[in-house]
Amino acid sequence: MLPLNDLVDVALRAAERAANYIRAARPPAASRWTEKARHDFVTEVDREAEEIIGETLLRLVPGSEVVGEELSPGAARSGEVVWIVDPLDGTTNFLHGYPQYAVSIGALVRGQLALGVIHDVARDIAYRAATGLGAWSGETRLAVSQVSDPSRALVGTGFPFKQFEGFEHYLRQFSAVTRAASGIRRAGSAALDLADVATGRFDAFWETTLAPWDVAAGVVLVREAGGLVTTFEGSNDVLEHGSIVAGNPVLHEWLRQLLERS
Repeated sequence: MLPLNDLVDVALRAAERAANYIRAARPPAASRWTEKARHDFVTEVDREAEEIIGETLLRLVPGSEVVGEELSPGAARSGEVVWIVDPLDGTTNFLHGYPQYAVSIGALVRGQLALGVIHDVARDIAYRAATGLGAWSGETRLAVSQVSDPSRALVGTGFPFKQFEGFEHYLRQFSAVTRAASGIRRAGSAALDLADVATGRFDAFWETTLAPWDVAAGVVLVREAGGLVTTFEGSNDVLEHGSIVAGNPVLHEWLRQLLERS
């Protein structure tokens, strides 16, 4: 198996190829969008980007496996190297020309979440992290914010736009955070939200339901930047279709407890 830093380089290469393709692609007309579920769109751009990523990863790391949102969401995650891929996180933003969407590639190595790459397509910025190697963008090492006062915190979130059964609960959470923090932002790409936590632009982030490909890469970024990422209940196992809370250590715990009480 390749060393961890070499696997990061492979993920960077795959993400850059897909980002270049997405950047050059013209968003299709609304009549050609496919609705996988309520308010959850997919297009040929998503599918082609995932094909590009999968081809690159499997060619450069033979024997590895790819779990991707569009082509193989139910694939097993038992191989020595398992890539967890969202080829276009923020599809709705892309379709409307709103410049907040990304390619996200995480990887399980021998069963442990070990690396993540997020490529901000519109801004052409790549973020990378690996266990024990830190989180980086170019030559800049990333670090979570040092804000410890919730009243000065900028908090990211994601609305539960697919499943509305728990929407009233989310609104109670939103109200509680709004009253306690200095501001809330919802930009529509969980991968970039987690990158914003890792860079210190967000002090914390929460969302009620996210898939593994939404968070795998970003979780590594935040943790390697000195932050914490857990479920609402405090579990470190966030690679399920479930809740997530991220932030610097102080505000992560503040936000987790606030959400638990709301």
